[in-house]
Amino acid sequence: MTSFTDDERDAVYETIFARRDIRRFRSEPIPDAVIDRIIKAAHHAPSVGFSQPWDMIVISDEETKAEIAAIADRAIAAARAAYEEPQRSEFGALKLEGIRESPVNICVTCDPTRGAPHVLGRSSMKRTDVYSACLAVQNLWLAARAEGVGVGWVSVLYPYEVQEVLDIPPHVKPVAYLCLGYPADGFPDEPVLQREGWRDRIDLDELVHEEQWEGSSASQSS
Repeated sequence: MTSFTDDERDAVYETIFARRDIRRFRSEPIPDAVIDRIIKAAHHAPSVGFSQPWDMIVISDEETKAEIAAIADRAIAAARAAYEEPQRSEFGALKLEGIRESPVNICVTCDPTRGAPHVLGRSSMKRTDVYSACLAVQNLWLAARAEGVGVGWVSVLYPYEVQEVLDIPPHVKPVAYLCLGYPADGFPDEPVLQREGWRDRIDLDELVHEEQWEGSSASQSS
């Protein structure tokens, strides 16, 4: 069994707490060896039934990025229109993607048929395939942070259009579209949305429950 030194343990926690969603990138390329290490870390994520439902499409072609960015532009405009002022203007001031600026984009997908028809542990919780793919995203993100590479998850997209642009098979679903590059302004001390006043981090004491969900009707009646 591998044991870790105190410094190694602290480095893991430091990486977790220093991870940020990055939207502004420098143009310099990421070395292939770094990308390879990041992707390898993603592939070593845990998955239910060891199903490994992820694939990763690595995109550096400018025309492809421009097509994806056009999808994001329309999705962002639609999302902005759904807000009332002053949130509409506040939303419009946020930078929500760095698709064109980042040197590398990675689309992480989920194949629900991988290992089918019987995936151990998925008989009663069908969506654990997607949860597993998200664990690969988290591994990728933390590995990137350890490498000094910023990652931005672009959620303002229309998945079926992304699927068409990237020629993803119909049964495979895009889970995360990620922008990777060296941050233009470094890694901020706090999440950007917190810094911009959009939302604060919830106090951990409000989210941790002992034995039962505190304040629920079930616990109140017992």
